[in-house]
Amino acid sequence: MSLCKVLFFATLKDRAGVRQSTLELPEGITVRELKVILQEHFPSIKPVLPNALIAVNREYALDDTPIPSEAEIALFPPVSGG
Repeated sequence: MSLCKVLFFATLKDRAGVRQSTLELPEGITVRELKVILQEHFPSIKPVLPNALIAVNREYALDDTPIPSEAEIALFPPVSGG
């Protein structure tokens, strides 16, 4: 298990009710598995989580990206624009 810092930005911060949290995550977990854990800890973000952008150690990550020990994870709401 590893402690990871999770940062919430913009509307995700409002939905989660916190700006940041520390979660104990299993070694070798992927972003996809992280999303399941986040939904358990922060049920109010579940509707927007599938479209959220996730960065691991300041680099955008895909669902199959592994999360290293003691990572900093940032969640951003989906963005649109023209």
